[in-house]
Amino acid sequence: MAGTRKQTRFCGLSKMPSIGSPICVLVVEDEMFTRMDVVEMLRGAGFDILEANNADEAIQMLEQNSNIRLMFTDIDMPGSMNGLKLAAAVRDRWPPVGIIVTSGHFKIKAGDLPAGARFITKPYWPAQIIGAVHQLTDAA
Repeated sequence: MAGTRKQTRFCGLSKMPSIGSPICVLVVEDEMFTRMDVVEMLRGAGFDILEANNADEAIQMLEQNSNIRLMFTDIDMPGSMNGLKLAAAVRDRWPPVGIIVTSGHFKIKAGDLPAGARFITKPYWPAQIIGAVHQLTDAA
């Protein structure tokens, strides 16, 4: 986008998580309206949200924000890597971060996702996403 400024964003007021602070979720989705829907749904459920348009932005946010507890990513995105490669990179560099991968086009087979990651097919119900976020962050 022309004329956009690079902006560092953090969940909460500090880089360090505190007891009782909302869980920080990074939503990685290149389709603006889909991303807006997921963000609204998760904010409405009480989560702090960061947004990324692609894997490169997501990696930058993870590097800058130690509060991210879960990443929700689409598979099919433009840029240096798709959501599956991003999920593998996140598992390698940030093992405690929960991972939810979604797609309406890709079929996942055994070994496609890193250990502990979840796959949810589009279209999905809000309860599926919110439930998966709770399951993955409560287990951490």
